[in-house]
Amino acid sequence: MEILLKSELTCPNCGHKKVEEMPTDACQFFYECENCGKTLRPNTGDCCVFCSFGSVKCPSIQEKEGCCKK
Repeated sequence: MEILLKSELTCPNCGHKKVEEMPTDACQFFYECENCGKTLRPNTGDCCVFCSFGSVKCPSIQEKEGCCKK
């Protein structure tokens, strides 16, 4: 199975979209929207901003290893 490393983040505040590369060695807990300046944080139950607001879940979830590798 190929692990995708790019995900399109969509800001829930303003709808701005941007493709970002996901880290493979850690979760990304914060992301600042370059359009409206809102700091995104994961929704309850999600491990990172990509799992909450991305078009592709983070690499750890794609690999079915649960929340981001420690």
